[in-house]
Amino acid sequence: MTKDEIMNELEKKEYTEILDLLEEAENGELAEIEIVKSLGLLRDEILNDQVLQLFSELGVEIVYADEE
Repeated sequence: MTKDEIMNELEKKEYTEILDLLEEAENGELAEIEIVKSLGLLRDEILNDQVLQLFSELGVEIVYADEE
């Protein structure tokens, strides 16, 4: 998926919080994001993987929280 396709899909599904985080990442305002690996950011696994890849491409460090 391209960046535009990801953004369009997020808009379509009304994932405004993720869109806001991506905007912050694009503006250099987000250095890292912490998530629980088993939960991810989104329920849609494919879109979740694409969003995480986009964050990485934007220079955001993905930190996986301890699940304990």
